[in-house]
Amino acid sequence: MPIEIRLDRMLVERKMTLTELADRIGITVANLSILKTGKAKAVRLATLEAICRELDCQPGDLFTYVD
Repeated sequence: MPIEIRLDRMLVERKMTLTELADRIGITVANLSILKTGKAKAVRLATLEAICRELDCQPGDLFTYVD
């Protein structure tokens, strides 16, 4: 997949667990894990907004295009 998801790196930088982020944004750990591993086919903008709010980052910090 040419889109690389860097959620795991952001979590480490913010010293936050996947479970903690899931609790803060109100989605299941399983759904957040699907996103983190790159298996998600889509991301709701509301979810992306919540992740960026809690991690204090921009969408470009979470995703990168790899040719």
